[in-house]
Amino acid sequence: MNINLLQGELVRLVAANAEKDAELAVQWWRDSEYARQLDSDPALPKSVKRAKEDIQKWMENESPDNIEFMIRTLADDRLIGFVGLDGIRWTHGDTFVGIGIGDPEYRGNGYGTDAMRVILRYAFSELNLHRVSLDVFEYNPRAIRSYEKAGFAVEGRQRQALSRDGRRWDVIYMGILREEWERQQER
Repeated sequence: MNINLLQGELVRLVAANAEKDAELAVQWWRDSEYARQLDSDPALPKSVKRAKEDIQKWMENESPDNIEFMIRTLADDRLIGFVGLDGIRWTHGDTFVGIGIGDPEYRGNGYGTDAMRVILRYAFSELNLHRVSLDVFEYNPRAIRSYEKAGFAVEGRQRQALSRDGRRWDVIYMGILREEWERQQER
């Protein structure tokens, strides 16, 4: 099979570059929508220094249990987000995936779904994992639809786990198994 493992139809996954990527990542964190989609903690801006440190930690992470990529568009090589596998449990063949599209121009246009499909291909065909899981906040229906397009199924929810804007929201747990992903590839 002659396929570019880390490239999809719209994006490619690349290693992070702390010096080049930090300033753009800081701009993303200034966007409270972005911050609130990624984390249940209060939205807080990051400094360039902190962003560089975080990216440097990704790059230096010698743990085989975490694998991080930056997302770049194929059309113009623009950095638009990140995707990574976190807490890989090799014995059981499972992991959590996290993704963020930082550039608002690229949200809701298929870039996140494409990046998720690429990381799933990597997880299942390259790393030989059995299961990939994620959690998503109920107030993010765009992400839920994207994950469903990539093949994830809702597996459960933690009811009213988050308080945002004077309302309680559920955390939704989703997952995809290797055989489900393989069936999708046959279509």
